Amino acid sequence: MQEAEFFTLSTTTAILLLVGFYGATFLMSLVIGQKKENVDGYMVSNSAVGFGLAAASMIATWIWAASFYASATSGFKYGLSGPLHYGLWGALMILFIYPFGRRFRQLAPQAHTLAEVLHARHGSSSQMIMAISNVVGSSISLMVNFTAAGALVSVLSPLTFIQGVLIAGLGVLSYTLWSGFRASVMTDFAQLVAMILSAVVIIPLIFFNAGGTEMIQANWWRLDSEQANFYSTKAILEQGAPYFVAVLAYAIGNQTIAQRLFAVREDLIKPTFLTATIGYGAVVIGLGMLGLLALFTGLQPVNGNMNNIIPQMASTYLPPVGIALFFVLVVGSLSSTADSDLAALSAIVMTDIYAKNIARGRPQPARMLWWGRVTMVVATMVGVIFASLRLDILVMLVFVGALWGAIVFPVIVSFYWDRVTNKAFTWSVLCAVVLFTIVRFELIPIEGVVALFYEVTASIGGGVVAGLMTFAFFRSRIAIAIGVIATAILLPNFIGFLREYIVLLGSLTAYGVSAVVCVAISLRSQERFDFSVLAERVQSFHYDETPVPGKKQREVKGEPVSARA
Repeated sequence: MQEAEFFTLSTTTAILLLVGFYGATFLMSLVIGQKKENVDGYMVSNSAVGFGLAAASMIATWIWAASFYASATSGFKYGLSGPLHYGLWGALMILFIYPFGRRFRQLAPQAHTLAEVLHARHGSSSQMIMAISNVVGSSISLMVNFTAAGALVSVLSPLTFIQGVLIAGLGVLSYTLWSGFRASVMTDFAQLVAMILSAVVIIPLIFFNAGGTEMIQANWWRLDSEQANFYSTKAILEQGAPYFVAVLAYAIGNQTIAQRLFAVREDLIKPTFLTATIGYGAVVIGLGMLGLLALFTGLQPVNGNMNNIIPQMASTYLPPVGIALFFVLVVGSLSSTADSDLAALSAIVMTDIYAKNIARGRPQPARMLWWGRVTMVVATMVGVIFASLRLDILVMLVFVGALWGAIVFPVIVSFYWDRVTNKAFTWSVLCAVVLFTIVRFELIPIEGVVALFYEVTASIGGGVVAGLMTFAFFRSRIAIAIGVIATAILLPNFIGFLREYIVLLGSLTAYGVSAVVCVAISLRSQERFDFSVLAERVQSFHYDETPVPGKKQREVKGEPVSARA
């Protein structure tokens, strides 16, 4: 469809690049494969992943196909501050989430999923809310990445969209199926190296071939007043603030992040997350600069599709070798997230569906592995089918984002406040999702008293976000004070104003409603939870005769410890 606009690789070149990329990652997975796999190794690499692999895997997983294209779109639409409003907030969320991650790991050092820990804390309903949100989110992420693969292949080669989707699906499944999470982490490292090398070459090359600093000086007039303003209010309200809120939910609600948290050595959590913060920010902000360069050059996206910005820039300003590197860069970014989604889905099904609900706390390790591998095959088939249908991805992403935004406050306070009950967790999430759905999809007119209600709850939601970020590094009293102050500042500014920004209004509503309901129900509770029992309730599934260093094994005979949860 864009044959006249894009330089295309030949069919042979495209196939060689894809076969070479996926063939190399497949061979790597064979090297690390184990003849006798154990379930803890398959899900979290026995919680013994080192600093370099963990940090690289975190960066590679966080950079997915949607963010790859969206960062350039942000730079193109919002000008100077656009790349920062995508890459910087995503990077900071990695930083803000690690103190909570250390708490989760401290309480349940042998966990495999966050839903598993919630089961030990609250019970089945909270666990299933978390598990279902993870399954839906990872499935959509898988579909998005396969869709991006199909689009890339169809744009830059004579191959069709469907052929691109099938090649990506089979390629990712081939190296992830046998060794699970271990293969995902190892290949993430290699994929990140390839992505960084490609980016280091591609971004400067496009900059200089487009004219460098002289081109920027000569074309500064192309930027309107908002795009030329580094502190643009429009960029903050339309891009920065909604994305900032969304990625906080992503960091808590996505199993791919939790899985890496439970996989890295406990003493390396802090340096891993700090390194991932810097690495992610550098790569994604750099990619966003391509969108800003496109704005300066006066590029018009073909068919008005913003996803064409980066392919057009690559096609226009790169030689054929550079386009091949760009091809590898995008395939690497989407594959690293897709294999993480497969590993996350398999861990959820193995732990939260099979072990906790089907096997009733008495799982068979060999049967668990079978469930995990079958899950990967089914998930790949579903991802390929839905990608081929080209469904409205944005609508589903918005819904999952709301679900995750609704669980952030209940999840975090459940591991700090002993009064939070299963009832408080469940009702707070359900109320938040319902009220978000009403406002985000405008099921009723958002005006008058209704709009006022939502603006008040959104103000509280803004205070909740500020309070949670403060609580990551300071005492609870300081966090509560910051949250109250933030709400007091936002309230008069939001009333009569925020109803014009439905996306931000809906996202903050999810935070505000879940926090209010969770606190209100918890305050009425007389229960007090003993956090020390979490480590006893969440234990390793490792049954192998050879003990794993630092891992407490479940009982082989008699009632499994986890069954007492």
